[in-house]
Amino acid sequence: MHPYSVARHTRTASPVDPYGVPGAPLRHRAHPCPFDPACNRIVLFIHIRHFRAYRGAVLYGIAAASAALLLTAVLAAVLRVPALRAGIIDRRCRRPLPLLGGAAVVAVTCLVAWAGQWTKVAPLGDGVGRLLAAGAAVAALGLVADVWRLRGRVLTAGTAVAAACVVPYDETGVGGGLLAVGWIVFASLAFKGLDHADGLAGTIGVVTAFGVGACAAAELMDGLAVLLSVFAAALTGFLMHNWHPARVGMGACGALFTGFLLSSAAVFTRAGYGLAPTAGVLLCLGAVAGADVLLVVLARATGRRPLLRRGPDHLAHRLRRLGLTPQGGVVLLGAASFSAVLVGVLVHAGWTGDAAVLWVAGAAVLAVLVLLKFPGQASRRGVATQVGGTSTRMGRASTQMGRASAQVGRGVAVRTAAARTVSAQAVSPQVSGPLRVRNG
Repeated sequence: MHPYSVARHTRTASPVDPYGVPGAPLRHRAHPCPFDPACNRIVLFIHIRHFRAYRGAVLYGIAAASAALLLTAVLAAVLRVPALRAGIIDRRCRRPLPLLGGAAVVAVTCLVAWAGQWTKVAPLGDGVGRLLAAGAAVAALGLVADVWRLRGRVLTAGTAVAAACVVPYDETGVGGGLLAVGWIVFASLAFKGLDHADGLAGTIGVVTAFGVGACAAAELMDGLAVLLSVFAAALTGFLMHNWHPARVGMGACGALFTGFLLSSAAVFTRAGYGLAPTAGVLLCLGAVAGADVLLVVLARATGRRPLLRRGPDHLAHRLRRLGLTPQGGVVLLGAASFSAVLVGVLVHAGWTGDAAVLWVAGAAVLAVLVLLKFPGQASRRGVATQVGGTSTRMGRASTQMGRASAQVGRGVAVRTAAARTVSAQAVSPQVSGPLRVRNG
């Protein structure tokens, strides 16, 4: 059985714990009788015990997040030089960008989470520990892809295997579990596609991590909430070096880990709920990444370009063509992600209706259709015309230079002939007859 199934589905009150089974969400707990003194003493004791545990968890969460932020910032700066020397780089704006920043995020997140588990201050639980281990395996596969350039099908297959190991089938069922695996794979590859602009993947990751962490806190999944807060802090430390102009990139290692961890955590928090409401909440949590994938697929399909070939046709590229700066485009997409994630959190907590998801979906589709009208890259005909015009101008310039060289050559020949004539005239009087007589 899934480790959180008892906490989610057992809602009955008991004489020992009038609030129901410990760990059940507050909105599902039974209320004690206010006129029973013994019952009130038990409730007071439970409140004190839970308050102390909550205070310890909050203090550890603050300390862990601060440590993760600082350690990631330092480690990303340290790994920059080895990445440049080893050639683990990507070309962005005609400059080399080292790609070991994502490895720093993964290492610090796993280290801090393991420290909390080892010290038993913030135990992760069986399900969360398995999730983190699977995410680390996906990150290792991404690191191999950064070094040796693996094929996309290998990354997809590896991510699917890792996702199949963490989905709670007892809660979702076989059909829902397969859909969850597909969602995790899609979200992981979508976050990999977001790593096309400086600071974009990290910003969307931080916003989504806070949103999924809020959903986990609403379900009283303390271990998962602490893990996501640590991960958000690690991404913030990475953004210190990844903001435009970036000095360190995320790479496939960090991007796949980010998408896998966030999507798997979202599946954990929604396990046991209805399929349609769960799909709506997951849509809100991954709205920007999904819109980017939809935009790229439509643009390359209509332009008859290969789907897996890289090109400047993502969200940030089209916003740049509209006149936004690199920082402005990232801020705009981050604000859009915050709005969509906020709607998802409100729907999950039951503070708004499921119909709010339709507004998010409609806004995302409208934005994709509008941006699709603006070209992501110059057409081949335009490029050929520019190249042809440049070649013609170069040919004309070469012809003019040739003519000038010919004129210069003619001038030199004329001056040489004139100099020879002057020399002959100067030498002839010295060898004349009167001069020899006069000297003799």
